[in-house]
Amino acid sequence: MKYNNPLISVIVPYFKKKLFILKTLNSILEQSYKNLEIILIYDDPNLSDLGFIKKFIKKDKRIKLYINKKNLGAGKSRNKGIKLSKGKFIAFLDADDLWTRDKLKKQIFFMKKNLIDISHTSYHIINSNNKIIGSRDAKDMNYKLLLNSCNIGLSTVIMKKQIITNKIKFANINTKEDYVLWLKITLSNKTIFALKKNLTKWRKLNNSLSASKIQKIYDGYLVYRKYMNFSLLKSFICLLLLSFNYVLKELKNK
Repeated sequence: MKYNNPLISVIVPYFKKKLFILKTLNSILEQSYKNLEIILIYDDPNLSDLGFIKKFIKKDKRIKLYINKKNLGAGKSRNKGIKLSKGKFIAFLDADDLWTRDKLKKQIFFMKKNLIDISHTSYHIINSNNKIIGSRDAKDMNYKLLLNSCNIGLSTVIMKKQIITNKIKFANINTKEDYVLWLKITLSNKTIFALKKNLTKWRKLNNSLSASKIQKIYDGYLVYRKYMNFSLLKSFICLLLLSFNYVLKELKNK
């Protein structure tokens, strides 16, 4: 059977990632899968980076730039990007992460062949110099598994746009905004299926939001208590399990 090539909308929020954004965009433009659009959401009130970004995007009409009037945060910016998108499928890539050349091609084939609505992949962890410092193996994730550990790399995910609704979307918190989305998707009895191939490079920076352990703990509590409406006791139990599994993952990559 010959598979058609549906349009994939790639959502990229931008906030102070000048050192990496061009490499990130190039890793999308150089995909062997060509039927895509890039929704680049400029989410920095400081407009000083706009000049070189506007100059770069002239090279390919598939890049569409949208400028937020104020800083909305990554979650709201992605929700905005999804609304502006035209693709049947949505993919996400943070402004400092990278894709391998056949990422979209292999993953969309995997999804269409197996009639999957949402999937993620294994990925490498890299530092600011693009050196691989670790990796994470993907596995099929359901609601029960996700409650204890968020083993999904946002920049590896592709999903059908129709999954997103007014109630199922990214949360408005500093970190773990994607974790809320995965929980709400799997709560409706969906499984996030795994393609066990390293197709993404996730960048770990010491000065990034992802490096703030205190912020992560607080946002983890908000995920359970505010967004999932858990009791105080259940929220703390889930937070303890999530934190414990996070420490195990960090130790594994050392």
